[in-house]
Formats: sequence, C-alpha cells, structure tokens
Amino acid sequence: MEHLAAELRKPYFWAVIAIFFAGVFLYYSRYLPAAAFAPDSLLGLESHSIERIVFLVVIILGGLASGLITGLVYVVLSAAAMLPYIFLPSNFSADAVFEICLVIILGIGFNLWLATHRREVGKREQVLLKLEAIQHEVREHIKTVRESEKRISLLRSVTAAINQFSSLDDILATAVAKVKESVEIDGVLIYLLNNVKNQLELRQYSGVSEEFADDVKYVKGGEDFNGRIVDTGQPLGEDSANRPRLLPAVEKEGIVSQFIVPLTAREKVVGMLCVLSYSPKRFTTEEEQLLSLIGSELGVAVERASLSEEKERAGRRFKELFEKAHDSIWVQDFDGKVLDANQATADYTGYPLDEVIGSYIFQSLDSKGLELAREVRRKMLSGVKVEQPYEQKVIRKDGSEATIMLTTSLIQEEGTPPVFQHIARDVTREKKLAENLRLYAQQITQAYEEERKRIARELHDDSIQALIILSREIDELVSHQPKNGRMIRPLEGIRGEIDDILARIRRFTHDLRPPTLDYLGLIPAVRELVSQLTTQSDITAELYVSGQEKHFTSSEEMLIYRIIQETLRNVGRHSGAKSVQVSIKFESDSTVVEIKDDGKGFEISESMGFVQAGKIGLAGIQERAELLGGKLSISSKVGEGTILTLIIPKERWKK
Repeated sequence: MEHLAAELRKPYFWAVIAIFFAGVFLYYSRYLPAAAFAPDSLLGLESHSIERIVFLVVIILGGLASGLITGLVYVVLSAAAMLPYIFLPSNFSADAVFEICLVIILGIGFNLWLATHRREVGKREQVLLKLEAIQHEVREHIKTVRESEKRISLLRSVTAAINQFSSLDDILATAVAKVKESVEIDGVLIYLLNNVKNQLELRQYSGVSEEFADDVKYVKGGEDFNGRIVDTGQPLGEDSANRPRLLPAVEKEGIVSQFIVPLTAREKVVGMLCVLSYSPKRFTTEEEQLLSLIGSELGVAVERASLSEEKERAGRRFKELFEKAHDSIWVQDFDGKVLDANQATADYTGYPLDEVIGSYIFQSLDSKGLELAREVRRKMLSGVKVEQPYEQKVIRKDGSEATIMLTTSLIQEEGTPPVFQHIARDVTREKKLAENLRLYAQQITQAYEEERKRIARELHDDSIQALIILSREIDELVSHQPKNGRMIRPLEGIRGEIDDILARIRRFTHDLRPPTLDYLGLIPAVRELVSQLTTQSDITAELYVSGQEKHFTSSEEMLIYRIIQETLRNVGRHSGAKSVQVSIKFESDSTVVEIKDDGKGFEISESMGFVQAGKIGLAGIQERAELLGGKLSISSKVGEGTILTLIIPKERWKK
C-alpha cells in the first residue's frame, strides 16, 4: 500500500494513465459518435495499428517509470483494453489478433529486457561503488605507507646519525639536532636516569635558556610531569592550559606545550626525551609515534654507549691493576710465546719487560718444569681439573732459581685462538724462610727430645738409683729392729712411699724417652702405648697394623710416636670415650696413621687455628705432622667421636 501511495504521488504516473485512457478512447473511437473525426491512417499506418502502438508506448513508459511489475501491470491492462475489440464487427479482426498478441509480446519482452538491463546496471554500479571504496582504501593505505616511509626515513637518519658515534655525549648532541630537524619544536631536553639516586639528570639540551637548564638539571623520580615518566614508562603530552601544577622554572621559562617520551632499553626506562614549544602546539599522531620510536632507538644507543664506556673504564682499571699488580701476570699462546706481561714479571725474571714480551716461556724452565707445564696444558685442554695454585721453578736472567706459586687459566674467546693466562707470586724468599723455620723447628724438636732423653737418663742414673739405695737402707734398718719395735711400721710406710715415687719416676722417664722406641722400634712402642692406655684407664684400646712395615729415621719415628702419644693422652683426658682404635697402614705410596674414638667429640671452626681455639695439644700435633711433611686431618662432631688421620708420604721412608 505504501508503494501504491508513493506511485500515486508521482506526476508521471498520472501522465501514463492519461495516455492509457487516450489510447482506449482512440481504440474504440470508431464505435463512438465522434468516429467521423478520427483519421483512418497516420504516417502510412492504419488507425487501429496506431492505437495499438499507443498501448505499447503506455507499457514501455510504465516499465521505464516504475519497473518490471508496473510494466507487467500495464501489459495486463492494455491487453484487457484491446481484447474486446476482437469480438466487435470489423474488417481488421484478423490483424487485431496478431497486433494485440504482438503488443503483449513486445511489452512483456521489453519489460523483461529492461528489468535485466537494470539488474546489470545495478550490478555494475555496485561494482563501481566497491571499486571506489577499494580505491579509497588504497589511497588511504598509500597515504599511510608514505607517512610510515617518511617516519622510517626520519628514524633511519636519526639512527644512522647516533650510531656513528660511540661517545655518549656525541650521541646525545646528535640526537638533539636530529629531533629538531624532524619535528617542528623550539627546544629539546634529554635526561638520563641515575638509578642510585633515583633521579633524572639533564645531559643534553637545546633551544632553552641556561638559567632554565640549571633549574631543571635534576628531576626526582615521580616528581611533577617529567618525573612521572620514569614510573609509568609511557609517553605524555601537556600544555599550560590543562596542567594542574607547573614547576616554577617551566612557568618562568614560558613553555606552553611539551611532549615527553621515555628512553627505553630492554623494557627498562633509562632516560627521557622532552620536546617543548613556547607557543600552543598540538602534536600529531605521526609526530608522537616518531618521537616514541626515536626514544626507543636513543634508549638502546644510550645503553650501548654506557656499556661501552663502562667497558672502557673496566678496561682501564684492569690495565692499571695488570700493570701495577705485585703478582706476576702474563699471557702466552699455545707455543709458549709471551703475548703480554706486567712489570712484576720482568722484576722476578730479571729481564726487561720488552724482552719478556715476545720471548718463549720454556727458555726459563728446566726439564722438570717444562714437563709440568706441558702436563698442566694437556689437562686444561682436556677439561681435567688442575689443582691450583701449583709450584713451579724458573731460572732468572742471572742464573739463579726462583720458586713461584702459579695459577693458570685457559682463555677462549670467539674469533680468536685460545691463550693461557698465568698469575704467579714469587715465593722464593718465603720458601727459604719456611724452610729455615722448618729446620729451626726440627732442631728445636730434636734439642727438646735430646733434653728429654738427658733428663730421663739422669733420673734413671741418679734419682732412681738414689731412691733404690735409700729403699735398701730402710730395709736394712727394718731388719735390725726388734720384731715388735716401734719403728718398723713407720719405716715400712716410708719404704712404700719410696716405691711409689720410684714407679712414678719410672713412668715419667718412660714418657720422657720410651726405651722401647730406641731399642725395638715404632710398632712395639705404639703397642706399648695402647696397652698402657687400656691398663691405666677404663678405655678399651686396640692396635691394627697392615701392609709391609716401613721404617723411618729415629727422629721421624719419635715424631710419629709423639703424635700418637699426644692423641691417646687427649682421648684419655678429654674424650670420655669407651674405646679407641689405632691403625697403621703401610700402603704403596704412603703410611696412614688413623686414631678413632667413640667419645663426645668437639666443634672447631675451620677459619680458626688450633692455637686460637685453645687446642694447644692439637697445635703440637699439627706442627709435628708438618715436620714430617705429612698431611693431618681431624674430623669431629659433638656426640659422634673424633677421627685423626695422618698421611706420611713414602719419601719419608728410610732407605
């Protein structure tokens, strides 16, 4: 109904209706009173043919005006108007049927063709609209691409400019100049973040006054608009109209607009790029994106430059340490050629430094030292752990021998052949002092043992003999007393006390110098010690000997004996043990003495020596072990007993 109402409101609808009724009038005019006025022919056509052409025109105009449906409606109306003519008396009845059918067919055909044509035109119009939309999108895309290319070109120019410098100040100065070329602004500030102080520090600026630069030289993290960039890590823009609070320096400088982006590297803020204008300026999206990209590139460049500067500073510090180190440091290649060395190397070898560098290290080694160097190199190249530092002997320029404690490292860097780095300390003087101290301690120990031996001999030859004579004299006095004399009991008491004194002195002289050790050797003397501990205490002591017995010099056997004696004495006095096992193992390359008890144990800090811990007896044991050239270890925990292990190298065996 709405469509019909719309059609009724169109002027050409009524025009077509008027033509239709005019055609009906003409078609039947000969049967009307006015037929005498109707022409019989027009333009060579009979009047009935012209009338049917009028109906065809109505059908065509209706289809053109309102579409297929309306055109078909006019076909039906025209057919309805023409069909009665067939049944009226006429000389043209046969022609009427043909012409009516022809009008209907032509009308239907034209409307169908017109509808098809309109659909094709509609499709073409839709295609054209789509093409126009695509063209618009392409134009927009091309515009975006060109803008992106422009930003990329500007970014590349900035990146190329800042990457050609390694100095941080040069990079920042170049970045300031390039930013001013890329964006229409009045001034640029570049801050770098000081993580220690949590503040931004102005490192480069342009387009602002010196007074303003001094006022904003430092910005605390989170302070005002600029400082908040550090916390958020996001670009921010502002102008004087929308800022709730201005730094006095900013307001005084007359800055109206600014845009700030963080300098980022590895997702961390390392600084801030601030561009500003003294007049109102709205930064476009393209400018903001470009500044953000510049901030990212500049952040990476700043970090790279900072790392480079730190590397240079570290290199200078290392070089200074290398050159001024008291320890000798040198680097050599696989062939033993010295590539670099410090002054300490020249000092201990006696050669000038320029002669040391370029020389071959094997020239200062004897055959044994050269073999050791080759063994260390072989182990390092094979990945075998080398016990370090190790001792090495070198020949100085004057022919004297120096002893060094050497630490070797294999340095492998990509793109360069591996080299060996050596750190050595000249311990020649220390070794001599240590040897002198060892000899001194050995002589003191020998003198100590000799004095003990002398005291024991004097006690045996003097005191014990005198007491024996006194005891016999008392026996003589007792024998001459009457059987019930008053003096018999006191004299017998004195004699008993003398016997006790004799037993104590004999035990004391035995401790001073065990005769078993002098006459029978180490194993019988130790067995006697173990037996005495069992006899004189409630501790069960056992001795185990394994392997083929080896012998030591008398002084070394005395040292071993004293170590075992002092250990068993500590067990008897302090451990609270119920049993103790002493084992002596003669192995192929060493002699191992182990003393194990089940006592209460003790704790001692590894960082403290026995003397500092108040373990004087253990300090004496350790000193004797060092004189033997042996390795002493003590393992003890509270409630778990104690194990003392002494390993004596085979070089101490008596040949």
